[in-house]
Amino acid sequence: MTIILTVIFIALIFEYINGFHDTANSIAMVVSTKVLTPREAVMLAAVTNLLGAMTGTAVAKTIASGLVQGNIVTSDILICALLGAIIWNLITWWFGLPSSSSHALIGGLCGGALAAASGDWNVIIWSEPSAVHWWEGKGLLWKVIVPMIFSPLCGLVVGFVLMSLLYISLQNARPTVVNRVFGKIQMLSAAAMGFMHGTNDAQKTMGIIALALVAGTTTGAFDHLPSWLHFLHTPPVPKGKSVDIALWIKVMCALTMAAGTAAGGWRIIRTLGTKVVKLQPINGFAIDTTSSLVIFAATHFGIPVSTTHNVSAAVMGVAAAKRFNAIKWTTVEQMVWAWILTIPVSGGMAWCFVELGRALGLITSK
Repeated sequence: MTIILTVIFIALIFEYINGFHDTANSIAMVVSTKVLTPREAVMLAAVTNLLGAMTGTAVAKTIASGLVQGNIVTSDILICALLGAIIWNLITWWFGLPSSSSHALIGGLCGGALAAASGDWNVIIWSEPSAVHWWEGKGLLWKVIVPMIFSPLCGLVVGFVLMSLLYISLQNARPTVVNRVFGKIQMLSAAAMGFMHGTNDAQKTMGIIALALVAGTTTGAFDHLPSWLHFLHTPPVPKGKSVDIALWIKVMCALTMAAGTAAGGWRIIRTLGTKVVKLQPINGFAIDTTSSLVIFAATHFGIPVSTTHNVSAAVMGVAAAKRFNAIKWTTVEQMVWAWILTIPVSGGMAWCFVELGRALGLITSK
């Protein structure tokens, strides 16, 4: 019982860090264009993240039952997975690199599961294609790898097209008028971005907590619970089905992410908002709108995409619509390396934590 509660506690720490780590993604544009002050933007993001986190559970179900075999995931393994993701998040936050909390968590989960299975790659659900539509398939290929490639590409292309259309339609408008109008409109697009960030990112921790509760029920940890704690009992689901996410999990994760969001993430804001390209309100509007649309589509299909990747790609697409050399490629190179390394590094750290736990006699899995 104690270790289950430890998993939930560490998962909420991850959610809090995710809040201030990825807050920058949803508010960097509106801060950098000076439409809102940092304090105003953070409060906007906190409220919209909270509302978004309470909407839907498709992504949470993917994390809980669509990436690794549930029978291998114990509470010990989940702790190792979360520690790997948390450490990578803190490292990238310290250096101001907008890496993906989503992929850090997925990497930690896969690395911990592989270590628990002694390197048996069959523990990873690689691909379970749907008989109807490819995007309804399950597994690492359809839910992580394919979206990891295509969602930033969509952000890049949609950002370029949207910004180009805005330039064409407003080419005769006075810059002062454009800035004034889009300064107001951008508050709406920033709110939409915060809401969509909550719908996708908060759900990942919901999935981890649901996994922990299923593991606790399977191992008998909840067999002798008092009646008032019966809500923790979460039976495993049949193969091909998805675990239900309880309302209390949604509320707890939503509030924790909102609290983390309120803490802010100024290092990453500076990278996205000032080091990649100089932005005007119309650019910020295009970036936020693009990112919101891509994340909305991903959330609808239960795909845990990276908010960071999509915002960064939208920034580059919008910048390229202005002029190709407006992008600061040295900063982009650092960001790309952070993207490439996130899953293997967080997974490797989770693996090391599992092996350390075995060496200390704390983990007894095979």
